This record gives sequence, C-alpha cells and structure tokens, in this order.
Amino acid sequence: MIKIKSKLLLFFVAILCCTQSFSQAKGNLFIIGGGTRTPQLMRTMLATANLSSKDYIVVLPMATEEPDTAFYYFKISVDTLCKNVLVKFNFTAKDTNNQSWLDSVKNAKLIFITGGDQSRFMNIVLHTPVQQAIKQAYKNGATIGGTSAGAAMMSRYMLTGNQLLGDTTYESTFPKLWYKNIEIKEGLGLLDSAIIDQHFVARSRYNRLFSAVAQFPSLPCIGIDESTAIIVHGNNVTVAGESQVIVYTHPKNLTVTQKGLIKFDDIEMHIYTAGDTFQLK
Repeated sequence: MIKIKSKLLLFFVAILCCTQSFSQAKGNLFIIGGGTRTPQLMRTMLATANLSSKDYIVVLPMATEEPDTAFYYFKISVDTLCKNVLVKFNFTAKDTNNQSWLDSVKNAKLIFITGGDQSRFMNIVLHTPVQQAIKQAYKNGATIGGTSAGAAMMSRYMLTGNQLLGDTTYESTFPKLWYKNIEIKEGLGLLDSAIIDQHFVARSRYNRLFSAVAQFPSLPCIGIDESTAIIVHGNNVTVAGESQVIVYTHPKNLTVTQKGLIKFDDIEMHIYTAGDTFQLK
C-alpha cells in the first residue's frame, strides 16, 4: 500500500499558489455548472457585475467550434435583462496580441466565457496577453463569468474530463477510482484555492471528482450542478440557481493500493443550495 504524502502536496500547492494569488482581487467569479441559464440566474450575474449604463460585456467563445452560435444564445439570455453593449472577441493563436481587443477585455466590467472544450480555450490563451488581460480585469473589479467548460477553466488546476488509465474513451463519469486517472491541466488561475467540476449532479460526476480529491487532498473539490452557480468574492462563496453544489474536503488517511485503487477512511461532504454561503481557505 502506498501512503499519499499529503504534507508534501500541501507544500507543493502552497508554493504554486504563492506565485500569483487572487484572493485580494476586487472582482467576482460567477461560475455556472452548465445547462440552462435561467433568467433569474442571469439577473443574479448582472447584479453581481453591477453594470452601469456605460459598461459593456465581453464574450469569449473560444472554447467552442461554433463561436457565433454561443454568442447568439448568450445574447438571447441577457437581451431582455440589460441594454449594455455586448462584444464578442474570438481570439485565435494569431491574434492574442491584438492590443485593441486586449484593452477592451481589460476594461470590461463583465467577461463571460462560454461552454465547449476547456482545453481548446486554454490552448489559445495560456501564458498569453489574453490570459493576463482577463486576470487584470478581475483584479481591477470585473466579474468573470463562465459556464460548463468556462467554469472548469477558472481554477489553476483544470479538469479536462479525460481519463489517463485503462479505457480512455470519454465518459461523463469515471467507472474506476484509480489514482492519477484524471487529466489535469493548467487553467486560467483565477481561483487558486479549489478545483471545479460542472454538470455535476445531472451527469453523476462523483467518481471523477473523487479522483481529483485523491490528487489534490488539500484543496476543496467543488461540483456545480446545471443551472446553478457559485459566486466567489475573495474567499467568500455564495450559491445561486436551481440545483445544488457539492463540496468534498479533508479526506482522512488517503492511500493508494499497489493496484492503484484509491481508499480513505472518511471525507467531509457538503451539499449547498441557493443562498447558502461557505468560505475557501
């Protein structure tokens, strides 16, 4: 049996997080677990952004292969709720230095990242001026919203949804609880202190998130269901929407068998609904 070196993991995470922490950012994260964006959820996001009549909304649809469609449906979801200008910037690898677009991103009061494939988005923006522009906007007070793939990429450690062991055919949940079976890549890094999964209850992604817990036992792992969001301001989190948010923390005596199977004695599990609050440490 292999004992997980949790203290070393804590040290490793702490070192990485100290490189750039956003716990003191002035802005908010509005992280939606995918599914239908109800009018009430959109009202809550717009209220969180606290837009003035002069503010505009930037939509970043790079996670999807159909950016115009993604923009169209986002526009429909907010058209009757606000009159602010909406701007779509579909960055590619060729124009990540477009200064006019970058300035618009930096000065936006609300930035929304659509669903699709989180790896597709990050392959374009990782370690580019686009990522820095998003971070700067957040630091200065903007609300950064995202749904589905746009939710997963908010954290530093981004779940891609892919399995690395055995049959790696994509499945909504994982059929095995194996150590290091989940692919994790670098995300936007707006949220250092948690890992995010989406469509959580609707697609029964419990095994998938348990796999993340095993790799990052010091971090809360948050599963957000469809039509539901968490609103993050500093270390404070508020739940909004129709369904639930599940949080796993503090696995006890986490070990891995010689066959690579995950095991632990206990874990804290919290289920939150709209209006509930909790803190990230």
